[in-house]
Amino acid sequence: MANIKKEISKRRTFAIISHPDAGKTTLTEKLLLFGGAINVAGAVKSNKIKKTATSDWMEIERQRGISVATSVMGFEYNNTKINILDTPGHQDFAEDTFRTLTAVDSVVVVIDVAKGVEPQTEKLVKVCRMRNTPIIVFVNKLDREGKDGFELLDEIEQKLGLHVTPLSWPVGMGSTFKGVYNKYFETLNLFTPNKQVVEESVEFTDINNPELEEYLGDNAELLREEVELIEGVYPAFDKQQYLDGELSPVFFGSALNNFGVKELLDAFIDIAPTPLGRETEQRFVKPEEEAFSGFVFKIHANMDPNHRDRIAFVRVVSGTFKRNTPYLHTRHNRKLKFASPTAFMAQKKSIIDEVYPGDIVGLHDTGNFKIGDTLTEGEMLKYKGIPSFSPELFKYVENADPMKSKQLAKGLDQLIDEGVAQLFTGKHTGRKIIGTVGALQFEVIQYRLLHEYGASCRYEHITLYKTAWFVSDNKEELEDFRKRKANNIALDKEGREVFMADTPFALQMAQDKYKNIRFYFTSEFKE
Repeated sequence: MANIKKEISKRRTFAIISHPDAGKTTLTEKLLLFGGAINVAGAVKSNKIKKTATSDWMEIERQRGISVATSVMGFEYNNTKINILDTPGHQDFAEDTFRTLTAVDSVVVVIDVAKGVEPQTEKLVKVCRMRNTPIIVFVNKLDREGKDGFELLDEIEQKLGLHVTPLSWPVGMGSTFKGVYNKYFETLNLFTPNKQVVEESVEFTDINNPELEEYLGDNAELLREEVELIEGVYPAFDKQQYLDGELSPVFFGSALNNFGVKELLDAFIDIAPTPLGRETEQRFVKPEEEAFSGFVFKIHANMDPNHRDRIAFVRVVSGTFKRNTPYLHTRHNRKLKFASPTAFMAQKKSIIDEVYPGDIVGLHDTGNFKIGDTLTEGEMLKYKGIPSFSPELFKYVENADPMKSKQLAKGLDQLIDEGVAQLFTGKHTGRKIIGTVGALQFEVIQYRLLHEYGASCRYEHITLYKTAWFVSDNKEELEDFRKRKANNIALDKEGREVFMADTPFALQMAQDKYKNIRFYFTSEFKE
């Protein structure tokens, strides 16, 4: 027991979220550099080697410069095991990010100093606030011209609804950027452009010390005034308020120039929560419980293009997960054991014997898992709050190569299990329909089918408004509905009936006419 408590106290599991292009992937890279997990950052490009960021796996991401798949990276730093879950910045993949947020204990929000708070960031922070997730804000790209610090803090408070307190403060920005005064550690970090080494750091317990002029010249007095203003306007940092999700510390830096990243990491280790428990439908599970339990928050096919493998990502909530031990898959009510559980360092994977609360373990999956599944040592539990969505965009999917119909069926099957999209089969027509939350997902599916399964597909337009799962105790009414709406009924991947409403009016009419039929807009309805 003492051992598990020690392991829990050493761990921090968090996600980095931002709008595309705010510098999230670059920040992830630099954190990995500090952990010695990689030796060269994607940003360090020479003419001979063009390295892309370690956390962006799939080719389509490299081409578009956006993170599509959520990746998991672990590294050790200052005797702390840090697990970063990188999230897709692109709005079409918000669904994947929402699920990832169920598996972390805190988040770092990256904001571009020039663009300020962008719409995608607002959406994601809303999800964190619903769960009271502790949030640290990192204002990035200070080596460029951007918004005034106070203006930005106002914008963060108004648009994101966060109460903030700056724990560091910039001296100038863009061409006049001199560095950052770190209030948390009482140090001044001086910025040297184009320097890939960690910046020079000077201790300043008293900001009124005249030596400050030696380093900052005319900017010294301005820094004193601004720090005094901060202390007058913003609350002092209170760790408990941060852990309760009520106060968000703000740090400033430039991830590309490796500036301010170490300070962020050091403060993060100091204040961020250790792994937390989770609610199940049955009870609250604490991390220090002896019995292992965890849940699947993501499934990824073909992480290794040479082997057709699927990996289910499991967040360990309690106890110790051990290799080759039988665990109960509660939805199937049967025991499974795993010979090669995997830990991740971006693309490198290693087989491990024990995994502790807060860690993410990858389990090879032959089709047993769905997102949201729970594994335990025997207790029948089901973890809550892993969202599944009602698609907003629909297309018919057709096989473009009759010789490859098997590959297409297998590819679609596996990609749908990942939660990238939903697949419906027309009950009457047998035609397959893909439903997604964002348009980019259609491209990703087409690309991955071709490159990972050798199957080509084409899409055809379909006019659909919404899908609704439906059930009823009234057999006659159900039969009448099935008969009249035969052309609008499809089956989902589980074989459940779904009403495909082509307009809002059609849905309303069905709901008004068939009073004894219950319509659901998320697949997690309880009957």
